[in-house]
Amino acid sequence: MKKNGNPKYRRILLKLSGEALGGDEGVGISPESVQRVAAEIQEVKRLGVETVIVVGGGNIFRGLPGSKRGIERATGDYMGMLATVINALALQDALEKRGVATRVQSAIAMSQVAEPFIRRRAVRHLEKGRVVIFGGGTGNPYFSTDTAAALRANEIGADVILKATKVDGIYDSDPMKNPKAKRYQHIRYLEALQRQLKIMDSTAFSLCMDNHMPIIVFDAFRPHNLQRVVMGEKVGTLVTA
Repeated sequence: MKKNGNPKYRRILLKLSGEALGGDEGVGISPESVQRVAAEIQEVKRLGVETVIVVGGGNIFRGLPGSKRGIERATGDYMGMLATVINALALQDALEKRGVATRVQSAIAMSQVAEPFIRRRAVRHLEKGRVVIFGGGTGNPYFSTDTAAALRANEIGADVILKATKVDGIYDSDPMKNPKAKRYQHIRYLEALQRQLKIMDSTAFSLCMDNHMPIIVFDAFRPHNLQRVVMGEKVGTLVTA
């Protein structure tokens, strides 16, 4: 799918859930799903957009549910962080097979498979046209990958966070349960907080609000949607101050 004109965003952070790589069931790693995501990323790279990715690990392991089943919370969170690195490596492999130069940086040291997270090095990779995937969350338990996305987006000077989901934006109620649910095209941080809309966890959302980092929530499963968002089409829901 070719687009005329210039992208609206120069540097983006794409937040992917682990389930996006897990196929229909959202569990494990589906090679077909990984390839589909890689194709979408390749489209925006061809537009010259500097792209960083934070991927979750929920398709493999989630720390909080694990702690409810008896695993110590901090241990469970570290296990979840390792799961994000597995996903990052799978996505790197798919991107590089498409000719897209990619680097994985991990907040948890594992030099044999990923670079350590170094902000200046990450920015340099972007300037050289490489995709950078951040794995390992923030490197700390009790913080989600949403928080990692908000933190890294601000650190590397992203123009926007693109939060890829299964629905086409933010609604005033669950669209899966309420067919009359209203979708917001644009909403302000404070209104989203007051309405208790679940966009990101409160730590991540507060970090975006305090630093005026816009968020676009969009349907990642509709073909070419990522490119549409990058080109400035009114896709999904925009959250701003």
